[in-house]
Amino acid sequence: MMNKITKTITGFLLLTLLFVFSCQKKSDTKIDTILEGKATIYVDESILPIIEDEEAVFETQYNAKLHLVAQSENEVLNSLLNDTAKIAILTRKLSSQELKVLEGKKITPRITPFATDAVAFIKNKAANDTIIPLQDVIDFINGKSVANIKGLVFDNANSSTVRYISELSGVTVTNQKNVFSFKTNEEVIKYVAENNGMIGVIGMNWIFQPPLELQDAVDKVNVLGVKAKDSKEYVFPTQDNLAQGKYPLARHLYVINCQGYSGLGMGFASFLGGERGQRIILKSGLVPERVPTRKIMIKNNSNTDKN
Repeated sequence: MMNKITKTITGFLLLTLLFVFSCQKKSDTKIDTILEGKATIYVDESILPIIEDEEAVFETQYNAKLHLVAQSENEVLNSLLNDTAKIAILTRKLSSQELKVLEGKKITPRITPFATDAVAFIKNKAANDTIIPLQDVIDFINGKSVANIKGLVFDNANSSTVRYISELSGVTVTNQKNVFSFKTNEEVIKYVAENNGMIGVIGMNWIFQPPLELQDAVDKVNVLGVKAKDSKEYVFPTQDNLAQGKYPLARHLYVINCQGYSGLGMGFASFLGGERGQRIILKSGLVPERVPTRKIMIKNNSNTDKN
């Protein structure tokens, strides 16, 4: 009888220890809160430079460490829908079909717009022209001969720029003659810098804020002014033109947070949309979702000349 009681007590103690250990392990694996800890963020590669800038400031301001994973748009979306990614930054909202997939997993994403970017066309500086009608690009993609275009070069067959221009032209651009794709925007810029006549299609952020090692290549290309199909005006993707809605290839940027709790996804999205994050956007050459306020200091000079 005593033996059975001893075994029962021993078993109970073991279960208690396992429970305590399990709780401790769960506590140890909780890696983030709103403003501290660690988190992985999947980023559309075409907008990586601005997110790297935001990350650097966020990490210095808070006790947080963000791991950025740069991928094509399709890869980021697949990671998000397959539960590999919990936080993503994209150049579009989720489609109704994508939202249904997440809803089926009882996930309600928090979607935060924070900036306006642009798809830009670039050309070697040796070329005489610095403007291009959008209709010429669409005609070329559809197989027509266009005098000032030898070929179009995209960052990645699965990228947001490919998807954007495919929707615009009505055809899948990567299946067309003399349309090429690499893996990154950086490769596109380098290729166009060395090949006259080729037109690169990139995220404008890579021109506004190139890595130091890419600056030489950026200096060898021109960003082209674009004439929309229903316009007579050529418009360059400047910050002012983006803000006024004049540039025809503008796009909004979004944080998609599927964490489901108050973690760094919420904290980083709040930072991006807040005063400091929006100032970083403004200084980058992109357009912030909200124009940061400006503090004007008025000094009252109380010293008067006495006669």
